[in-house]
Amino acid sequence: MNILLMTNTYKPLVGGLEKSVSSFADEYRKAGHRVIIVAPEFPDMLPENDVIRIPAFKHYNGSNFSVQLPIQGTLTKALDDFTPQIVHSQHPFLIGDTALRIAAKYNVPLVFTHHSLYEENVHYMPGNIEALKRFMIELSTGYANLADHVFSPSESVMRMLKERGVTSPIDVVPTGIYTEEFGEGEGRAFREKLNIPVNAYVVGHVGRLAPEKNLEFLTQAIVQFLKREPESRFLIGGSGPSEESIKEIMAKENLTGRLHLAGMLKGKELINAYHAMNVFVFASQSETQGLVVTEAMAAGIPVVAVDAPGVREVVKDLVNGRLLVNESVEDFVGALTWLKKQPDAEVIRIRQACQETAQLFAMTDCAQKALKIYVALTTNRGFSRRKNEDGFWSNVVHSIQAQWGTAKNLTHAAGAYISPSTDTAKS
Repeated sequence: MNILLMTNTYKPLVGGLEKSVSSFADEYRKAGHRVIIVAPEFPDMLPENDVIRIPAFKHYNGSNFSVQLPIQGTLTKALDDFTPQIVHSQHPFLIGDTALRIAAKYNVPLVFTHHSLYEENVHYMPGNIEALKRFMIELSTGYANLADHVFSPSESVMRMLKERGVTSPIDVVPTGIYTEEFGEGEGRAFREKLNIPVNAYVVGHVGRLAPEKNLEFLTQAIVQFLKREPESRFLIGGSGPSEESIKEIMAKENLTGRLHLAGMLKGKELINAYHAMNVFVFASQSETQGLVVTEAMAAGIPVVAVDAPGVREVVKDLVNGRLLVNESVEDFVGALTWLKKQPDAEVIRIRQACQETAQLFAMTDCAQKALKIYVALTTNRGFSRRKNEDGFWSNVVHSIQAQWGTAKNLTHAAGAYISPSTDTAKS
């Protein structure tokens, strides 16, 4: 099968979505399929086979998104020899619009993965925040309804999409992880590298340091825990615009010496970082899965997290960590304190439960589920668009339909932005 994956973000950026595209592509290729990835150009990117890069304006309004230049004709020429049998879009806008048109051009199914709660990222855009949130909900919902099939990273997100009005078929297909890679790591050596005492109780976090990750709340909670537990430390892996505010909060409380910033981590260093932790903490409300939570559990690290879509499918309260219903500093500190005071035998049980949970997200299994859906679509068991029986004219008609669908979707979303309805779907 010829599979076309289209994304607004990709390597060398490091994040959950980039890992998702790369890991699924690797698994599809191992299974004997041909995969081409379409992504924007980025500085310092390395040459990669079967990756088509599109010139783009980078880091729109400080985000990781890139706005591609209008070169659809050039792109489709490059794809003519490939002739995709399935087009899989990772975003509902920018390259996502191009994905819709390419699916129409080749008369093949369009799959869309609803990776993110896009409305939680509107702080990167100018304008009224609440109006922009309504706009993004309408935009992503409309796009999902233009797709032939939707992948949801978690059960809770699937329920949310249905409540918002998505009528296209939806399946839960999470991004998997290579659990065996996270099983062993050099945590002690990683601590030494960052001057973290061997016997310190390390509270850790990994991810993009951005406002949508709720890091100000998380840092405030960790500050209170550090005050109560003088032998504890805070380890952070990642980079982003919220790094300075984290430093400021820690400095204000005279805790700078107990903050350890590891910077961007990947590969073995990321695995070592997890193994340097006693507990992983997470407070984002903008995730659809929270891949780093699963990675931490694969390393046997308990998680304390605030209840949110995607996270609640992974963190089971009092089983493999603590899942907090309320976003409360006191509750978060209490959960960390509870975990720290557990006897060794209970900690071992919790760590085993973490690794058992991670096994449910094995990458090979997730990819096989996705491929089964692709096969069903390409054999017309789940593909609603009519067959290309009329040659060129049929392609033209499908292209017009796709253009009109995109325009109508954008118009509908813009209408929600300009004239908000009282019954607009909520996140």
